Amino acid sequence: MVAAEREPVAASIREQAQIHELEEHYRARDQQSPGPTTLISPSGRAYELPETVVRLLGKVVHALARGEAVSIVPVQKELTTREAADLLNVSRQYLVRLLDQGVIPCHKVGTHRRIAFGDLMNYKRGRDSERERSLAELAQLSQELGLYDYE
Repeated sequence: MVAAEREPVAASIREQAQIHELEEHYRARDQQSPGPTTLISPSGRAYELPETVVRLLGKVVHALARGEAVSIVPVQKELTTREAADLLNVSRQYLVRLLDQGVIPCHKVGTHRRIAFGDLMNYKRGRDSERERSLAELAQLSQELGLYDYE
């Protein structure tokens, strides 16, 4: 894969209204039993999209609507420590410590560490759900202590 193909894509400010409209379409679609989704090419040819592609597009639209940049990476892809650190939004040194501690599996190619994308995403999901649990616990504690002003 060429490096430019891996560059994250973000929606421009001009595209935000369209992105939000698409996100609303996907929300409404999730509430119904959706029929086939068709893509019309510039030449007018219609292509029925497989449900897998429609679900993937929905995830892309949702991320773009939140202002996130999106990059598609095959699950079997092996990442360098720099790429993995960037995906986790941590320093490379911090990531290397996690690898050395065995928190995230890796293997070496020569002297360089490689991390399977799937392993990295498993770690990220676990980290994110632990963060959400901790935040919910903190919010609950704050409410119990009367730290929220309800006026």
